[in-house]
Amino acid sequence: MGLHVAGIEVTPAVIAPLDREFLPAALFSRKYRQLASASGAVPLRLAVERGDGSISTYETVLIPPKAAHVDATHLYVERIVKMLLWQRGGWKVYVGGPAEIGDHIRQVYSPTGTRKFDYEFMGDVYEHKFEVVATTADRVPQRKETSVPLGRHLDGCRVGFDLGASDRKASAVVNGQAVFSEEVVWDPRNASDPEYHYQGVMDSIKRAASHMPRLDAVGGSAAGVYINNRVRVASLYRGVPKSQFEKIASLFLRIRDELGVPLEVVNDGEVTALAGSMSLNDNPVLGVALGSSQAAGYADHEGNITGWLNELAFAPIDYRANAPADEWSGDIGCGVQYFSQQGSNRVATCAGLQFPADMPLPERLVALQKKMAAGDPLAKRVYETIGTYLGYGVAHYADFYALKHVLILGRVTTGQGGEIILKKSLEVLRADFPELASRISVALPDEANRRVGQSIAAASLPAIQGGKR
Repeated sequence: MGLHVAGIEVTPAVIAPLDREFLPAALFSRKYRQLASASGAVPLRLAVERGDGSISTYETVLIPPKAAHVDATHLYVERIVKMLLWQRGGWKVYVGGPAEIGDHIRQVYSPTGTRKFDYEFMGDVYEHKFEVVATTADRVPQRKETSVPLGRHLDGCRVGFDLGASDRKASAVVNGQAVFSEEVVWDPRNASDPEYHYQGVMDSIKRAASHMPRLDAVGGSAAGVYINNRVRVASLYRGVPKSQFEKIASLFLRIRDELGVPLEVVNDGEVTALAGSMSLNDNPVLGVALGSSQAAGYADHEGNITGWLNELAFAPIDYRANAPADEWSGDIGCGVQYFSQQGSNRVATCAGLQFPADMPLPERLVALQKKMAAGDPLAKRVYETIGTYLGYGVAHYADFYALKHVLILGRVTTGQGGEIILKKSLEVLRADFPELASRISVALPDEANRRVGQSIAAASLPAIQGGKR
């Protein structure tokens, strides 16, 4: 079955059972590069610069502008730029290649362009006016990456928390052993009062701390961008008006000062990668959590974090022209619609599974899991569809990450469905990307690490001055 976009046809070896029009980014990119090589490829060098001066680069080839496939070239480059911005992060993009390509990206990523959301978002995160520099390949800056160790402190009495869109989790961890864990339902996205967020987080910390003789440190993870424990931007706080956002920005500094103990909070994806690195004792690791949204984090060859955003929820993996749109950014084909509760609900409802109109997404996922446990064949195909997405998603991510281990977790992978997702993703890699299948391990965490790995990783973030008390 051939799928077409921008004049290019791709033929997946594995078709998503309940989404037959899904057009994998990995296949489009591979086909485009083949056409470029066959038509006298010209080089393209891209770079994104972050607020601390670090720079990530990416090199590829293009079909010459005078040849055919102009629309395909525009799609190919724009989607790579989008991927780099949400994977690596940056306020300045360098486009080193044909002048018309640089001009196109500058128009698209502008206050009036199609990617107005990304233009504004990245400018806010890095506190610089967003900029696209069109230049030649030889004038694009060289790579300048940084990495730092993260967590792995297991001494003392610690609380680890994780803030999601539908629940907040907290665990009490004593010398590396989880002694208490709980989940509390909440609704942060619709909360306009910053005090709601403060009270909720503080409540979870204190409830967990009550199960230990003392509190030495607190580590936390949450969706969004956090710099020096300050909230920069996150969908969790979208209900808070801008006039009140400073109270959110300083939320965790306030909690740290009131508790009087070391506190560190980072993006939830980073904790996912840290948990994977700690459990596998091997690197590099890409952790992908399929939960309320899609969270991702990356531990490099040394087990360090890179300073990249790793917000793969907003990175495109489906290039069809009518792909589902993300409600926040407005862009289409992005990970959140494929690797989350939102994605599983989209696939299930499009396939004909019915839920009460007022049933929240977490409860719909539970209903889907119950159908799967009861042997419902349609529920199984939902999970097979997500697994197909994942296989092609991993192949696409391999163009941008050095991959050895990919660890998948999160509520969508709970139960039998997780095993089906994993099995189908491996089928995709073996069928269409055998070289990747031979060198990348895709796995679910074992039962022990499903129970305590994430909470221990979050709790391990802060160092305790002078060691445990």
